[in-house]
Amino acid sequence: MKVIEAMRIALRALAANKLRSILTMLGIIIGVGAVIALMSIGRGVEKYVTDQFAGLGSNLLFIAPGQISDGPPTLRSNPVKSLTLADMNAVGDRSLAPHVSAVAADFQTRATVERNGKSVSVQASATTPSYPLVRSWKTTTGSYFSQLDSDERQRVVLLGADTYKDLFPTGDYPVDQTVQVNGMNFRVIGVMEGKGGGPGGNLDKSIFLPLTTAQDRLFKQKNPNGEYKISVIYASIDDADNIPLAQEEISQLMRERRGVQYLDQDDFSIISQNDLIAVFGDILGALTIFLGAIAAISLLVGGIGIMNIMLVSVTERTREIGLRKAVGAKRADVLIQFLIEAMVLAAVGGIIGVTLGWGLARTVSTLFGEFQAVVGADAVITSLVVATAVGLFFGIFPAYRASRLNPIDALRYE
Repeated sequence: MKVIEAMRIALRALAANKLRSILTMLGIIIGVGAVIALMSIGRGVEKYVTDQFAGLGSNLLFIAPGQISDGPPTLRSNPVKSLTLADMNAVGDRSLAPHVSAVAADFQTRATVERNGKSVSVQASATTPSYPLVRSWKTTTGSYFSQLDSDERQRVVLLGADTYKDLFPTGDYPVDQTVQVNGMNFRVIGVMEGKGGGPGGNLDKSIFLPLTTAQDRLFKQKNPNGEYKISVIYASIDDADNIPLAQEEISQLMRERRGVQYLDQDDFSIISQNDLIAVFGDILGALTIFLGAIAAISLLVGGIGIMNIMLVSVTERTREIGLRKAVGAKRADVLIQFLIEAMVLAAVGGIIGVTLGWGLARTVSTLFGEFQAVVGADAVITSLVVATAVGLFFGIFPAYRASRLNPIDALRYE
């Protein structure tokens, strides 16, 4: 009952100075709002990136030339032996890598696509017919090129979703239409479904054509032995539990094919989706915590504001404190009274801050649309608890000072 009465008195005292109370809570409101908004947006981005990697394909391994730790290929000091189409065929041989269910190759470069005077710079992916199966990427119009198209080096091309919109702004049916890729005529046979942004940039701003056609007719990127160069091999594993074993099988196979000696470092990299997700997840998680820590500084400032205003309140209410102690109030009663006032200030500010932070997170999600902010219950509860704890901590000194007042001196205070 004493606590309830103390809360009633605290609310009445705060309501008597509404503007001052709001200004005092402002630091808490901004701090909690910033923490909620930044953590929610950070988690939303983290979920978005994870979903993008998950959408690359099912149980996928990426095999790339060189070591990823050496940096991008263009910045490496030593030349790296490229992968070839023969490497892809070896990885896809079930007798050599039993847990690989399907493989695809991808040679990536930049290209210019034109139609009716409209020119677009895109990423060109020269691939094998198995690419849409391995990458779990379907067409919305038409179909992917066949093995026969690849064998005959047909000049056929598929457009990414954004590339289609750029070249066919009126929404014309694209199949069997002609576009120019680096000045050479190609027949459009389909449009890929939208994937949005991904690890390699905007995946929809792309074109897809047979690897054989690209390297024999367009880009001339065979190695000195006449083998087709590729940028990456995608290997789909039969079961997620077999990914570590498949990595070992592929690693041993690639070392033998590329002549890597027993104690030498691999001159290739095998990366799983989980590896990519873990790296980006760690980065984004650390960034979210860092932003949350910066925002938490506002809570500290808000706590100092609460201490300041509570000290002012003690001074203003000195005679009231003296009167209460004169009629029997104990030091603990006065201490609890002022602690509750400080905690109420912080808690109300925290509730308003949570509402503000949630609103900001939803606004960002609406404006950008590419990801949805994730407002976690743990972030809300933690913010409210921390805000209340800040009020308690910074309210201790003013409350202690109030409880130590001598009732006679307090009654004589002018």
